[in-house]
Amino acid sequence: MASIKDVAAEAGVSVATVSRVLNDHPSVSAEARARVLAAVKSLGYRPNAVARSLRTDQTHTLGLVISDVMNPYFTELARSVEEEARALGYSVIIGNADERPDLQDHHVRNLLDRRIDGLLVSPTDGGSPLMLDAVRAGTPMVFVDRWIPGLDVPVVRADGRAAVQDLVAHLHGLGHRRLAIIAGPAATTTGRERVEAFREALAAYGLELPDVYIGQGDFQAESGRRVTEGFLDLPEPPEVVFAADNLMALGALDAVRARGLRIPEDIALAAFDDIRWFVHTDPPITAVAQPTGELGRAAVRALVDRIEGRPGESVTLPARLVVRRSCGANPTSVQRSTS
Repeated sequence: MASIKDVAAEAGVSVATVSRVLNDHPSVSAEARARVLAAVKSLGYRPNAVARSLRTDQTHTLGLVISDVMNPYFTELARSVEEEARALGYSVIIGNADERPDLQDHHVRNLLDRRIDGLLVSPTDGGSPLMLDAVRAGTPMVFVDRWIPGLDVPVVRADGRAAVQDLVAHLHGLGHRRLAIIAGPAATTTGRERVEAFREALAAYGLELPDVYIGQGDFQAESGRRVTEGFLDLPEPPEVVFAADNLMALGALDAVRARGLRIPEDIALAAFDDIRWFVHTDPPITAVAQPTGELGRAAVRALVDRIEGRPGESVTLPARLVVRRSCGANPTSVQRSTS
C-alpha cells in the first residue's frame, strides 16, 4: 500500500506539500497540487483517516442515535441519513436506544468518546443531563423527529396536526363517534403532541376524548396489543382505534384478530407513521405518513451546517393522510387518498 512518502517521491515534492494538498491548504501552487493529485491517483493512495483526524480535529463522522431500529420508520430514517451523509463526505455510526433513556445515553457517551463531528438524536425522553452537557460543551447537534424542549438545538420534524385533523374529518364523515387513541410515552414530545392533536381534532366536531379512550403505550407492538385488549373489554368499546405509531398499530391488529373481530366491520383502525407493510395487511391500513426520507436528509444538512460553522436551521415538514380501507371507506372516493 502506498504511503504519503511514496506520493511525495512520485510528485517530486515534500511530504509537507502532499499533506497541504490533501488538507486543501491554499498555499500550494496549482502546478504542485496537480502533480500531487496525479500521484495520488496513480499510486492509489488512501489517506489514513485516523491520522488525519488527529491533525485536523475532524473525523468526518456523524453519530445517529435512533429510538428503535426495529421500527420501520426509524429504519428508513437511518437509511436516508446515511445516504445524505455519504453524499456530503461523512460516514455515520448508528446507536439503537430501543426506547430506553439509559441505552440512549450509553450510545451518546460512546459516540462522543469516538470524537464524532456532530450528533443526530431522536430522544427517548426529555430529561437527559448528558445531552444537556453535550450541548453546553458545544457539540454540534440536531434533534430529528423528537426533541428536548428548552435546549437550543435545531429540530427537524414533521407536523402531523393537519393530517390528524384530516383523519378525524374522514372518520367523522364515515359516522364514527367513539374514537380512542393508543398514546406514545408522555415523556416524548411526539407522544404528547399526537394525543393533543387528536383531542383538538375531535373537539372541532364536538367530540370528547374520555380517559378510558386514552391507552398508554410505549411505541412498541406489545403495548398496542395490550391497550387494544383493554379497549375491547370496555362496556362500550370504541368504534375506532388510532395508534400513535406503526408498531402499536400492528399490536392492535393482533388483538382485534385474536378476538375474532373484523376490520373495519367490527372496529376501525388507523395509525400514525405509514409503512410499506400497511398496503399488504387485510384490509390495508389508513395512516398518517411522514416524509421520512426528506426528514433524514434535512437533518444531515442542518448538522453539517453547524459542524462547518453555518447556522443550522430547524425544519418542519407536513405529514399527510393516506386513506385506505381499514376505517370503512373506498379510498378512491376520499380526497387526499393514496393506495
